[in-house]
Amino acid sequence: MTTATKKKATSAGATNNPLLAPWRGPFKAPPFASIKPAHFGPAFTQALKAHKREIADIATREAKPSFANTIVALEKSGTLLTKVADVFFNLSSADSNDALQAIERDIAPKLAQHQSAVLLNRRLFQRIADLYERRDALGLDSEALRLLERTYKSFVRAGAALDSKSRKRIAEINTELATLGTAFTQNVLADEQAWHMMLDGDRDLDGLPPSVRDAAAQAAVQLGKPGSHAITLGRSSVEPFLQYSARRDLREEAWKAWIKRGENGGKTDNRKIVVRMMALRSEVARLIGYDTYAAYVLDDTMAKTPAEVRKLLDKVWPAALRSARSERDALEKRARAEGENFKIAAWDWRYYAEKERKARYALDEAEVRSYLTLDNVLDAAFDTAGRLFGLVFEARPDVPVYHPDVRAWEVRTKAGEHVGLFYGDYYGRPSKRSGAWMSSYRGQHKLAGSVRPIVVNVMSVAQGAPGTPTLLSFDDARTLFHELGHGLHGLLSDVTYPSLAMTNVMHDFVELPSQLYEHWLSRPEVLKKFALHEKTGKPMPERILKQLEAARTFNQGFQTVEYTASTLLDLELHSLEDTSGLDVDAFESEVLARIGMPAEITPRHRIPHFQHIIGGYAAGYYSYLWSEVMDADAFAAFEETGNIFDRKTANKLKTFIYAAGNRQDALDAYVAFRGRPPEIEGLLRKRGLT
Repeated sequence: MTTATKKKATSAGATNNPLLAPWRGPFKAPPFASIKPAHFGPAFTQALKAHKREIADIATREAKPSFANTIVALEKSGTLLTKVADVFFNLSSADSNDALQAIERDIAPKLAQHQSAVLLNRRLFQRIADLYERRDALGLDSEALRLLERTYKSFVRAGAALDSKSRKRIAEINTELATLGTAFTQNVLADEQAWHMMLDGDRDLDGLPPSVRDAAAQAAVQLGKPGSHAITLGRSSVEPFLQYSARRDLREEAWKAWIKRGENGGKTDNRKIVVRMMALRSEVARLIGYDTYAAYVLDDTMAKTPAEVRKLLDKVWPAALRSARSERDALEKRARAEGENFKIAAWDWRYYAEKERKARYALDEAEVRSYLTLDNVLDAAFDTAGRLFGLVFEARPDVPVYHPDVRAWEVRTKAGEHVGLFYGDYYGRPSKRSGAWMSSYRGQHKLAGSVRPIVVNVMSVAQGAPGTPTLLSFDDARTLFHELGHGLHGLLSDVTYPSLAMTNVMHDFVELPSQLYEHWLSRPEVLKKFALHEKTGKPMPERILKQLEAARTFNQGFQTVEYTASTLLDLELHSLEDTSGLDVDAFESEVLARIGMPAEITPRHRIPHFQHIIGGYAAGYYSYLWSEVMDADAFAAFEETGNIFDRKTANKLKTFIYAAGNRQDALDAYVAFRGRPPEIEGLLRKRGLT
């Protein structure tokens, strides 16, 4: 075959591969129906080759380094690779299968090798360092200067300034970590897929309200067992079961399966993976010049040091323990009043907490669910975005989606200007990893005109039976608002450079837009309009609104303890200076005993299935609490005006928080919005821990 013929064949192959061809559908969204697993291997191969050529061209240029020929060129590079990777990793998280998992196991180390080759490229780093040293003389605007500083820091933190031997070792470690991280995540999914509990007749269904029974029936349909009821390890399946099931033996069985994900022995056991990853992370930290991996990670956050994180946790943990112990005593009293003589166990807490909630506040969670249909909560979340930021969400059934459950909306301003495309994927299914998250299929930037984002929210709520609406718990509804808060952070992004856009901010700042957005859900101004009964369409009565407000801090001791315990496990694990001899079970038990963890409460995430810290939150799970200090304080800015939709405050929020990306230091951005640094007292009041 001649060279010309080869080029022609390659061009034809690219055209036939939808990942490599231009996307010409609505909003240039991915043509999901045309994308098959077999397309990803060739697409990654071509995209990696293209990016390698681009990086080599930048690194070997003879012209003196300039912001345009080095930093901007770097920002423009890798467009095809980003395009392919965004589609692949979104699908592998939300709608995976054996073929995609096999590709992920193959491609993850290759991508890690490639990223290391870029970040550890000595000639490229020398050009960046040259610009950094001359940064004050380059005449850059504030955003360009921020990009230069962040680019330089990212290369230094990756090890680019080290000697060749150390750079080579870091590259080896990065490759192994990518392989281990993929295995960890796939093992958790495998354990979740492998377990379910069939409920046999009315005795097994005892205590479950109609909405939970309907969801269990739908879960059975998805498992190929129509006419039955099933509980799975999806959080929206197992948690309501633990909350309502009168069968203590079944609650115990479900709870033990839930907390044992990733540590069941055999090929899906994650404990050896954790030990190896901690050793590798510790080695990386030492190579770059830090005593521990926690010190390394936190040096590039708002917190700056492990000591600062501990200061926050030391204020929250004792108050949370006191509250949780008081809650436990009340639950044991409730159980004794019903004739039970056992001590409250971890699989009992949610069940008796629901009984205590009913008795104390006359608040029935099942009744609350009847007013929170998925569609109405979505309408509430969209309406809130409209009232705060002037956005309109218009359903677009013509936009291609990757699964029949997924819906698409075009987001516009009220003046009709296109803002972005939004996907919502809300139902749990075996092909989806558990949890909830926001991601994107395309990021916002202005380097090639005005490129608008494609954002996705993913949840795993239990779907209602055919012909019936999907009902949400209040926690599910709060999660939906939370993820749309992340989504708005992506949709409203308005920066020039991709590396500063959307949610590319410090870990302990990224949860501020999402957690802040949760506040609007619980306000009467929102609930009165959108909390409508599933059958009658009548609004939530004043009685329930008052009950919800009265019960707002109920069980917060439990919730704060289970979250903060996971945070402390994460921080302690990544603060180990010597990881040799690490025994995951013994380590977890020792830390929990040392901090006084109540036996009746389990950490929200135990180490063998703690996917946050295997992914992007290593030594950073505290971020939710750190951001909560800011979100409680930030919402107070609206309350102080007497109007939770105050236009002036909302405009400042959009300008300095939601649209600003990483244009400036996170604390400076918060102060620009609020006028002062955040105050922790708002967090303690919000959780009822004062």
